[in-house]
Amino acid sequence: MSETYEIAIIVGSLRNESWNRKLIEAMAALAPKTLSFRFIEIGDLPFYNQDLETDTPPTAWTRFRDEMKGVDGVLFATPEYNRTVPAVLKNAIDVGSRPYGASVWSGKPAGIVTASMGATGGFGANHHLRQSLVFLDMPTLQQPEAYIGKVQDVVTEDGVVDSSRDFLAGFMSAFAKLVEIHKS
Repeated sequence: MSETYEIAIIVGSLRNESWNRKLIEAMAALAPKTLSFRFIEIGDLPFYNQDLETDTPPTAWTRFRDEMKGVDGVLFATPEYNRTVPAVLKNAIDVGSRPYGASVWSGKPAGIVTASMGATGGFGANHHLRQSLVFLDMPTLQQPEAYIGKVQDVVTEDGVVDSSRDFLAGFMSAFAKLVEIHKS
């Protein structure tokens, strides 16, 4: 019997009708049964400020760090803002990487999906996020890369993936293999 790995999903968009959230929900449904998913919210995290890193850091930081410690891997789904990741996602990365020496990210396999309504599919955000993940010691899925342009044509309003189903299922299978390699 295969082991089941718990995967955190972090969405870099706070919008109620986020296309990235809809896309990653649809992708999770296409994933191998060896992966289970839970969304970890980042919108309530106060901006990282080392002055707040005391014996009693902000409650939201503690909640986030505790949730992240218990997962086997991370899927990031994010739009691109000004050719990089949204501030809320960068803040979550910073909060999780501190205090120094106690990063919740280290060694956790990661997958990155970027999506936009435009043609480039979040290429800049995808690559900027990869740079951070290298420093955080997160083995990151290299292939296939997932830059989903014109996401509104890929995911229907009810979240069902249409013409890109095989590609997205293949991405999830490759991610499952990465997690299994690093966690077995």
